Amino acid sequence: MSTVPAEVHGPSDAELIESVRKGTVSAYGSLYERHVGAAYNLARQLTRSQAEADDLVSEAFAKVLDTLRAGRGPDSAFRAYLLTALRHTAYDKTRRDKRVELSDDVTTVAGADTAVPFSDTAVAGLERSLAARAFARLPERWQAVLWHTEVEGQSPAEVAPILGLTPNGVSALAYRAREGLRQAYLQVHLAESTNERCKATAERLGAWTRDGLSKRETAQVEAHLDECERCRALAMELADVNSGMRVVIAPLILGVGALGYLATTGSKATAAVVTGAAAGTAGAAAGAGGATSSLPRQLVGVGASVAAVAAVVVLALTAGETKEIPAAQQQPPPPPTSQ
Repeated sequence: MSTVPAEVHGPSDAELIESVRKGTVSAYGSLYERHVGAAYNLARQLTRSQAEADDLVSEAFAKVLDTLRAGRGPDSAFRAYLLTALRHTAYDKTRRDKRVELSDDVTTVAGADTAVPFSDTAVAGLERSLAARAFARLPERWQAVLWHTEVEGQSPAEVAPILGLTPNGVSALAYRAREGLRQAYLQVHLAESTNERCKATAERLGAWTRDGLSKRETAQVEAHLDECERCRALAMELADVNSGMRVVIAPLILGVGALGYLATTGSKATAAVVTGAAAGTAGAAAGAGGATSSLPRQLVGVGASVAAVAAVVVLALTAGETKEIPAAQQQPPPPPTSQ
């Protein structure tokens, strides 16, 4: 008997992916229809014309199809995987174009190296961040629900058909995923801690953020936070794991197109990235002036660290936004089919 509630219509992404791997081309057409709009939203941030966007979307979908047929790729988090593939495809094209330009200029130079190193400044270093490493530890289904609800800002009703759940089921899964992300933060932190006091504090931070400690334990944790900058930073991230998702995970997947892409979705992640620096700086200033805060006093000073991370991300993202983005909405090309 099926475990999918009757009110959920159509197969989930996971079911469609499984069908594609079994050779059902029409299942990939369904994935295409479900996610092509998102692909175009990102492609328009990375290209100069509608024709280039069309080519980029087609190539990205074709590459993902080949990957699924080979038994690799995502099992459920199709959207984030597709957008990552699209970003990589765009950067590969940039590298190829730059090599062609340079080759034209140095054809008379014997032994000239025409390979132009290319790096995405928007994500350089983000892979090593606590948020990225914690997110990578999560089951793919949890990653998918957090991407759609917290980064793209979709409602549970919008996410329900993607995951094959009811809206209430999506909400419950998102709650478990957020709690799992907090635990992943702690696991990453504990794995790198050598100080026994840091380890003891980190083990209790989850309960501390939920006011689940006794007065004595709370005093011990906050005394350590008062003197340990690293644990204070962890406590700040645990207090709002969603902000870490928006400031780090979004640009990690979307690259220099993050701000433009999120603006098209109406996601609150856009505001989180853009205003993160200002909010963090204000928090630090309030701490210096003795102003009250809704956060424990030990965490106010961490605002400067949060501001620094947000500012670096904003600078990296906006540095690549010099291209003219076409506003025209044209009919997308059909999904790739079997050759």
